[in-house]
Amino acid sequence: MTRSVLFDTETTGLDPRDGHRIIEFAALELFNDLPTGRQLHHLIHPEREIPEDAIRIHGIRLEHLREKPVFKLVAEEILAFLGPDEMLVAHNAPFDFGFVNAEFGRHGHPPLPLTRMIDTLALAKTRFPGMPNSLDALCRRFGVDLSERTAHNALLDCRLLAEVYIELTGGRQRGLSLAISAETFAVAQYEARPDRIVRRIAVSEDELARHAKFLERVKNPIWLAGNQPAA
Repeated sequence: MTRSVLFDTETTGLDPRDGHRIIEFAALELFNDLPTGRQLHHLIHPEREIPEDAIRIHGIRLEHLREKPVFKLVAEEILAFLGPDEMLVAHNAPFDFGFVNAEFGRHGHPPLPLTRMIDTLALAKTRFPGMPNSLDALCRRFGVDLSERTAHNALLDCRLLAEVYIELTGGRQRGLSLAISAETFAVAQYEARPDRIVRRIAVSEDELARHAKFLERVKNPIWLAGNQPAA
């Protein structure tokens, strides 16, 4: 199975080059693009003031972060969760990559390579050109419940984006993949019961003949592929 990580940040502003910092980091683990339930979440002291414009977006004030760690103290844990070479999924990913890489650089860690980036905003613009493609708009388009989203919240946004990402990359039928571990993702389990009665379904000669006639109309049936002569 292929591991990837979906993540999101909340910040004190729009550009790390202006001294703005991360105040919240959240990430979800994905296998074959489906959430496993494993996650990482940190509120982070930015070591600076938070402008009112930013507070109006995410509702996080500096007093909420007084006892929270600075980024330096959680950098190693974040790096370990992101992994060495997994693909990293985010909505408007250049924004989040820019802030995470600025924080890593500030504390002597190498940046995340942009080759690991999957930008769901870019995916949405390709699929729905000229339409609103914010996370809220995509949730409404795909019928994802937004009732808990009263303000930006990195962990909640990750959970919403995980549902949107499934739709953007093929829809909910991806969950039927037979390659997924039954121990991790099983939703039903057969239970053998001693009182279960096996009932044989009898097929008449007429039904067998009509079925054989129908199969004659199927071109190159895959169940006979092994018997086809080599080209």
